[in-house]
Amino acid sequence: MLEEQIKICTRFGSALFIPEPLQKVGIALKTLGAQPLNAIRHPIEAGTCGWYIWSGEYSSDPEFFQTLHVAHLNDYCPELIKYLALEPGWGVQLAPNCEDVWFDEKFLSV
Repeated sequence: MLEEQIKICTRFGSALFIPEPLQKVGIALKTLGAQPLNAIRHPIEAGTCGWYIWSGEYSSDPEFFQTLHVAHLNDYCPELIKYLALEPGWGVQLAPNCEDVWFDEKFLSV
């Protein structure tokens, strides 16, 4: 998968920031399966890799995200794995026949 992550970072002009398997992500497990699949990467801090992942509509409910180790993401959203090395500040939205990847500085000021 490292080769795919390198290709994605090169394609979008991102530095390579590979998350460690035991770093944590915020993931809205109850939403998975809805469309689209969304992910944004905030700065890396306190054992997290900065990624927040959800499907469908976002919620500001404090219980929206659960904590999961990066190593388990392949079980929940394998299609996202190749994007995980994008550096903080990047966002990804995936749906059938659709890929949207962008950088937004506002993701860095959270």
